[in-house]
Amino acid sequence: MQAATLSGRTALVTGSVQGIGHAIALALAGAGARVAVHGPADDAQAAQAVTDMRAAGAEDARAFVSDLRDAAAIEAMMDAVEGWGGADIVINNAGMQRTLRFAEIDAGTWNDILAVNLSAPFHIMQRALPGMAARGYGRVINIASVHGIVASVSKAPYVSSKFGLVGLSRVAALEYADAGSRDAGGVTVNCICPGWTETAIIEPQIRERAAQHAGDRDAAIASLLAEKQPSRRMSRPEEIGSLALWLAQPIAHNVTGAAIPVDGGWTAQ
Repeated sequence: MQAATLSGRTALVTGSVQGIGHAIALALAGAGARVAVHGPADDAQAAQAVTDMRAAGAEDARAFVSDLRDAAAIEAMMDAVEGWGGADIVINNAGMQRTLRFAEIDAGTWNDILAVNLSAPFHIMQRALPGMAARGYGRVINIASVHGIVASVSKAPYVSSKFGLVGLSRVAALEYADAGSRDAGGVTVNCICPGWTETAIIEPQIRERAAQHAGDRDAAIASLLAEKQPSRRMSRPEEIGSLALWLAQPIAHNVTGAAIPVDGGWTAQ
C-alpha cells in the first residue's frame, strides 16, 4: 500500500469497473482516497469493485451505475457525490468506440459515442469544478486517447469526441488556472492520451485484424502495433493509473491544460 497522500480526498472515476478506469481507481484508493466507482455493472460487479477499492486502501468506496448518455442521470450521480462531500478528483474515463467507415456511421452510433466520450465529461466537469475552486484544490483528469491528437480511418465519432475532449479540457484548465494556491494544490485539468493499451475496448479491432491473419491473435496485435506504435509494445492499465495518481497530487499543481501521450512514440512521428 502506498502512503496515504490523498487521505481525505474524494475521487469519482467513471468507467471504473474494469480496464484503465479500474486501474486508476485502485491507484487512488492505494493513496488513501475515498473512491466513487462507476460503470455499467450488475450488483455483483459493482460490489466487487467497491471491495477492490477498500482492499487497496480506500478510506471508503461507493458504486454508481448512471447511464452517461443521460444528462439527468449524470445530474443525479453528481448530486449523490456532492452529498458524500463532493469530488476533489474527477477521472472521466468512461468511453465508447466503434470502428466504422465514414459512410457507414448511423446517427445513433454518432450520438451515443459523443454523449459518453464528450458530453458526459462536460456535464461532470461543470458540476465539479466550482466546488474544487471553492476548496482551492481539485483535479480533473480526462482519459482522452492518442486519437485526441492524431486521427485514424474508421473512427470518425471516436476521434471527434477525443479531439473535442482535449479542447474542452484546455478551456477548463485556462478558466480555473488561478484557483487555489501552490500550498493548497490548486485546480488543474489535464488529459492522458493512451495509445495501444491492454483493455477490452480494443478487442473488436484485434478480432477484425486476426481475421486477416488466419485467426492468430498474437499476429493481429503485432500487426496493429507495427502499424502505429513504434515501441511495438502495449501499455498496461496500471501504468496509466500511476500517471493519473501523480497528476492527482499537490506536486502537480502547475501541470494543467496538458494532453500527455502514453503511446510508444505514435504521436512523435
